[in-house]
Amino acid sequence: MDMGSGDCQISMLWNWYTIDACFLTSSWHISTRGQFAGSCIGVILLVIVLEGLRRLSKEYDRLILRQYQAAHFAMLNRNPSSSSSSSSSSNEAANDGTPNSKNAGATTKSRAFADSAAPPTRFRANVWQQMVRALLHMLQFACAYFIMLLAMYFNGYIIICIFIGAYIGSFIFSWESVEL
Repeated sequence: MDMGSGDCQISMLWNWYTIDACFLTSSWHISTRGQFAGSCIGVILLVIVLEGLRRLSKEYDRLILRQYQAAHFAMLNRNPSSSSSSSSSSNEAANDGTPNSKNAGATTKSRAFADSAAPPTRFRANVWQQMVRALLHMLQFACAYFIMLLAMYFNGYIIICIFIGAYIGSFIFSWESVEL
């Protein structure tokens, strides 16, 4: 079995090198087919991790927004405004309180409408939340940068592995339900 000549084969042109290929550093020197297969699997996993970080960042933003909304609505419920209390009292007068009434649920709908008609509030993450958001962004950036550096070796197998990782990562982490 040929173990390679020991020198790194680095090409800035499209290539299909497997043995004696080097990536990022001379210590990442491929001398066997198994090492190359492991490198390809590692590249696929790196791209999947990038997609996972993107989803994690999006989910974290949703989490802190839900936390803010819960605290904001709890505060509004403790201190109801005069306009929403007058509209809910008029709706309660129209509803005779029986479950089969034509207006049953009007109070709930009116309250939802009153809440949606409220002036929009602005949200800004606190320092700790922003630090976590910045950390997630930094990890995404670093991961994407290493993937870009790997692609710049113009190795066909590595580039195909990047595409495979993007497909698998998107399939796993972009599969989400959306509100209608």
